[in-house]
This record gives sequence, C-alpha cells and structure tokens, in this order.
Amino acid sequence: MDFPLPDNAVPTLDANALQAFVDEKWDREIVPALTDYIAVPAKSPAFDPDWARNGYIDSVVRDAALWVEAQKVSRLTLEVVRLPGRTPVIYFDAPATRSDNGDTVLMYGHLDKQPEFSGWRSDLGPWTPKYEDGKLYGRGGADDGYAVYASLTAILALDKQGVPRPRCVGIIETCEESGSYDLLPYVDALRDRLGNVALVVCLDSGAGNYDQLWMTTSLRGMVAGTLEVQVLDEGVHSGDASGVVPSSFRILRHLLDRLEDSASGRLLPQSFHCEIPASRIEQVHATARILGDEVWRRFPWSCGADGGFVLPMTTTPHEALLNRTWRPTLSVTGAEGLPALGNAGNVLRPRTAFKLSLRLPPLIDAVAAAQELKSLLESDAPYNAKVIFKPDQGLATGWNAPESAAWLTSALDAASQAHYGAPCGYIGQGGTIPLMNLLQAGFPKSQFMVCGVLGPQSNAHGPNEFLHVPYGKKLTAAVAQTIAAMPVQ
Repeated sequence: MDFPLPDNAVPTLDANALQAFVDEKWDREIVPALTDYIAVPAKSPAFDPDWARNGYIDSVVRDAALWVEAQKVSRLTLEVVRLPGRTPVIYFDAPATRSDNGDTVLMYGHLDKQPEFSGWRSDLGPWTPKYEDGKLYGRGGADDGYAVYASLTAILALDKQGVPRPRCVGIIETCEESGSYDLLPYVDALRDRLGNVALVVCLDSGAGNYDQLWMTTSLRGMVAGTLEVQVLDEGVHSGDASGVVPSSFRILRHLLDRLEDSASGRLLPQSFHCEIPASRIEQVHATARILGDEVWRRFPWSCGADGGFVLPMTTTPHEALLNRTWRPTLSVTGAEGLPALGNAGNVLRPRTAFKLSLRLPPLIDAVAAAQELKSLLESDAPYNAKVIFKPDQGLATGWNAPESAAWLTSALDAASQAHYGAPCGYIGQGGTIPLMNLLQAGFPKSQFMVCGVLGPQSNAHGPNEFLHVPYGKKLTAAVAQTIAAMPVQ
C-alpha cells in the first residue's frame, strides 16, 4: 500500500486515483499488448478449421497468460486448461482480500476473432494495428481481446489502494465467435472451482454512446447454417436449359419467402417471435430518449438512388431499438455456387448455397428454432429439388438479464457518474453471448454486469473495427469500483 492507515481501518476507494492508475496501465501495457494481439490472425475455429496446426489461437493465449502471470496480484493462480480436441481456456483465480462467505466474481472474455472481411481503409487492415486519435484499429481488440487485460487491471487497481474485494476468477475462452460450443465442457470441468458466483462481469458487449457506462439488459439468440439447393450435377448452357431446368437461385428465393416477408423484413413464423416484457419496452423508450436518431444514423449508409442516403427500416428510435434487440431478423452472410462477375458466363448453375444468420429474440429457444427452420426450408421442395439446411454447431439461445439488486443498480450509477460524469444507461444488444444463459441457469442468484466498448462506428466483425481506448479506460475503472461495492451476502 502507498499510504499508512490506522489499525483495522478499511480504505475508502479514491475514484480519481483509481482512474489514474488504470489510465497509466492502459497506456504503458495494455495498448502495446493489444497492438501485438491484433497482429495475430487468431480466427475462431469456425473460420479456421486448422486452428490447432496454425497455432494462432495458442499464440494469443500464451501472450495473455504470460501477461496475467506477470501482474502483482497476491496469490493469483493461472492455468491454461486444455480439453482434448477443444480450443483452450485461460482460467485465473485471484483470492479475496476481505473476509466474507466465499462469494465469487466471475470475469469473462474471449480471444478468438472474426475473419478478415473486406472494405478496410487503405491504411488499415484486420491484422495491421494502428493507434490513431484514441482509437486502436484492427480485428479483435474491441471484440474482445481487451477483456482479460481490463479484468486484471480492475483487480490490480483495487489492490493498489488496499480496498477489500471479493474473490475474482476469470474464464477467457477461444471459441466465442463460433458459438462457444467448446465452452460448456470447460464450465462443467471448472464448476467446482468457481465457487458461489454472485456477480458475473462480462466485457464482450456494447455501448449506446461513449459518454456513459452502459449495461446490457438482453442479448438475442442465433441460429446460423447453410441452405443449399441443387438441381443439376453440372452446369449447362443457359440458352439451352433455361425455361426447362428450374433455377437453383429462384428455388432458394422461394424457400426464403417461407421464412421472411421480403417487403418488410418481418420473420413470418410466429414461433420465432416472443412477447416483449413491459419493463424492457420501458427501458427502450428511455434509451431512445438518450440516443435519439443516432440509433440508426450511426451506421455507414451508402448513397441512395436519388443522391440521398439509403433509408433505415424505421426512423423511429424506439422501434429501431426493438428491431435490433427483441425481434427476429434474417441476414444472408455468405454464398457459394456463384462465380465472380468476371467469370460469370451464360451458364445455368447446378447449385446455390447461402449462409443464413437468424437472430432470435432473447426468450426463444435456439434448438427448437433450428429444428423448425430446417423443417420449414426442407419440406415440400419445389420441383423436387435437393434442398438441405445444415445448422452450424454453435446454436445459441438469447438472454434476458435478471432484475438487478439495489446494490448493483446504485453501484453502476455511482461508477458511471464518477468516471463518465453521466448516469448509467441500459440497452439491449442484438448480438449473442452464449455463456450468459449458461451462467444464469447455473447460478440463478447471480447478478450480471454485462458491458463493453463496442459503441458507435466501432464496427465489430466488419471493416475498420476499432477499440475506443478512452472509453475502455473508464470502463475498466467502473468495473473495479462496482466490484468494490459488492456487499458481503
């Protein structure tokens, strides 16, 4: 400790000193560590089936583990856990510095990354880190390579001031972007070591703006998979065959019409929808008042047909928020069977395949939805075509946060005011974090602090992804302050 205290005195947290410590740690160690991390193409197993042989995931795990072990956290232990045939997990344990009943804070993040994608600025790239105007560009820094570093720094910041804290354990996985299908076996293997998880801190989510702390209230689920239509064993001259051989693309369009109203984007099966809780609708309206039109203006719209910008599906802020958090949506994220334009001759192609990404409301079971989707798409195939829908391995049911305890609501607001100068905001997220439902089921009395740095234009998964470093610094300090406020249960 850096200052003397009377016997038996409990230090009072100094928010300014806390922020100063965190800022210095980010500048001196975390930004350089993340710069090295971004340069490694540690793509998730779904995008790099040869991940074990390529060694990129092992590389970022090793670097993060070495950094954690180098931190001066009293009695901290760390293990890189490896189950046969599965991506590795970092598990760390920082014993409590207060006397309590053994309640545990579980801190979560991941180190695997989305693939490159196209459209990066000419001076940027997915594996070419660049720090500019407080933003660290490159794949994975914000989503969410920073989490393990921020988590340890929050613990260190409290220990630096001698502020008593509960036991903190961390699970840092490397399969999240593939649906976390490797994680459940690890949670089962580690369950007895986790103890009584009273607070989950997840740093893999987003922010409505960069002006305040944002808590995630819900996450959508996801069913992804490949829909393939085949009509011929080989391509044939389109002049000879069209009008006789049905187009695989047209059949695929017909099948998607069973699922989605192409005019409005509404998903047609009622079972893919759920009743939105009244409390969430109320929160959405409050968030819409804070963010206004930025809810939809923040996206990189292209110029439209009349010279203006392309229009959103709705310009009403609260409806846009509900669309991206509590309503199902379909995206086509990839295609096969379509040659590049320069190689597209007059050929009626034998097959078309689309990669589908179906986002589900938080209360819809993903396994049941996948089964229904497969039946919907495959049954009664037009022209008796060969139609196969193959769901991906990483199905994920969404998550609706439990009601926050009074202490947590108060602590979050105090932390937001102390480090951002504004009250805490609450927002649902359209993305998916499979672990949250698993933890809520396993630890039903636990509280959740789900947050992150993915704010406007940060563009996770797309080109020009960046980590907003000033926001990350404040978030780290806010996490530390919230952990310090956790009462002895």
